[in-house]
Order: sequence, then structure tokens, then C-alpha cells
Amino acid sequence: MADVQQGAGGNAGRPRDALRIAAIWVFVSLVGDLLFGFLYGPHIPPGRMTSSAGGIQFDMKVLFLVALPVVFGVLVYMGYAVFTWSASKMRSAAPADNRSHLGVQIAWIATTTFVVLGLFVFGTVELVIPAGSGGGEGPAPIWTPSSKTVLPIQVIAQQWKFTYRYPTFGGFETDQLLIPNDTAIAFHVTSLDVIHDFWAYQLGVKADANPGQDNVAFTTPDQLGRFTVRCDELCGIWHGSMYNYGHVVSKADFEHWATTTEASLAAATKLLPAFAWSYIPSANGAGGSYYPETNPFSQVETYGAATVSPAQAAAKSS
Repeated sequence: MADVQQGAGGNAGRPRDALRIAAIWVFVSLVGDLLFGFLYGPHIPPGRMTSSAGGIQFDMKVLFLVALPVVFGVLVYMGYAVFTWSASKMRSAAPADNRSHLGVQIAWIATTTFVVLGLFVFGTVELVIPAGSGGGEGPAPIWTPSSKTVLPIQVIAQQWKFTYRYPTFGGFETDQLLIPNDTAIAFHVTSLDVIHDFWAYQLGVKADANPGQDNVAFTTPDQLGRFTVRCDELCGIWHGSMYNYGHVVSKADFEHWATTTEASLAAATKLLPAFAWSYIPSANGAGGSYYPETNPFSQVETYGAATVSPAQAAAKSS
């Protein structure tokens, strides 16, 4: 009977169980990390279209590579326990042999604490040093590109569309977003009405669009192609349809497009408010009344609701 106890659940069997679990865990974790790193890792969203997107992809790789062994450790232990320490196999074990192991508990707590604190330090460093989270730096950037030539593009959100102004090309405004490849870009994100969010998915850029604020997001494109722009902040009934597409083009193509568009929109640009990094919220989008009846910024458009006289109101109600 003593032999059965030692083989099934006694102390003599425990070192062998620990070694088996450790060996299975190391093998599964190594294979899992290698398969993930080489097969799926290069395809993790949002890709590597820009410097900020590449940084996000790298961070996700590190998190997955660290998390997978932890997940495999729990699954291996549970699987081993189910198939090795089932109730039918453990009935013959003495109660004294079925006890917890303080060393294993301490090792588990210490290991998981080290992993969590290590990821905390890693995440904090990645937020501050390589250009911030999603390239978003806010109104007062703590990080700026090393390039001496940075192209500013203003992103103007409003219910329910995005438009873009190019201050270095006469300040024209358009609903087309083109950016040159291999060029440092500074997106200056603001809003004309309610809170929106500028999310250029494949660029790895995301920044809130707040009225009266200039939130800056930096990135440098590394690949040509199309990217999706969406609003990622609930902003009203048509929030889901607030999206468009942008393109990363060659420097020569961008220069040609920008100069041509500047010339073709010159007459319309003169009617726009003078360029500023943020604007007074428009009553047309926010539903309030910020402007007087005579709009000081435009001679062709009146902001806010039209004034209704008591006589007009009475006639309409009758």
C-alpha cells in the first residue's frame, strides 16, 4: 500500500511531476513563441506603414511573447492535473500527501510579479521615448521628430466628416488627405463642434479632436499605399459613417498634388477663416449658438439657428 501511495501521490512522485510539467511547459512555450514570432508576428495590426505603426506592432509582439508562456504554464498545469491527478488515481494517496507546496506558491507569485512590473517599465518607456502612444503627443508634445523638415497638416473634425488644411501650401482646405512618403508628418488635430477622434488606422496614429485644442501626433511614412481614417469617439447619430481614406504617395507626387490643389482652391481659400491651430466651435455642429447672426468670419454663410419672430412662430403653430 505504501508503494501505491508513493507512486500515485506520494512525495516520491512529486519531483518527477514537477520536472515533467516544467519540460512540457518549456517545450510548448518555445514552440509557441517561435511560431507566433515568425508566422503571425510580422502581420500584427496595424502593420509597419509608418514609424508609429511599426512601434505599435513591436510593442504588441513583446506583450504576446511574454504573455504566451504564462498562458501555456496555466494550461499545461491544468491539463497535467486533469490527466494525472484525477480523483480515481488519488484515492489511494494518504491525506498527508495531498497538500499545498509553499515553494511553488512563492515562485508563482514572484514570477508573475516580476513579469507585470517588467511590462509596466517597458510600457512606460515605450510611451515616452519612441514617439508616444499612437504618435499622439497632445497640446504640449514631450517628444518631437529629429528631422528638421516636418510637414504640418491640420485635421479638422466636425459632425460628421474630416477635412484637412495644409498651412505650408497657402492654408487650403480639402477633404482629401495625401501625405508624402519618407517625410516627418505633424498632424494637428482639432474640432469645430463636439469631441471627435482622429484614428488613421494603418498609420498607427490616434489623437482626440477637441474644440479649442491642438492635439499633435507625429509619424513618418515608410510605405506607399492607402489608409483608413475613422472617428473613434462617439460624436452623434452619424458617428459610424464618419470616415474617409488617405494615401501615402511619393514626394514628387505629393508636391505636384499640393501645388496644383493650392492653385485651384485659391479663390475658396480666401473665404476661409484665417489659419489658426484651433477654431471657435461651429453652432451648426454643436447645436448651440456661439456666433452672432452676422458671422464675422464669412460673408457667405450664417452660423447658428435662424431667428424666428413671435409672429412667425404663431403663424406656424396655427
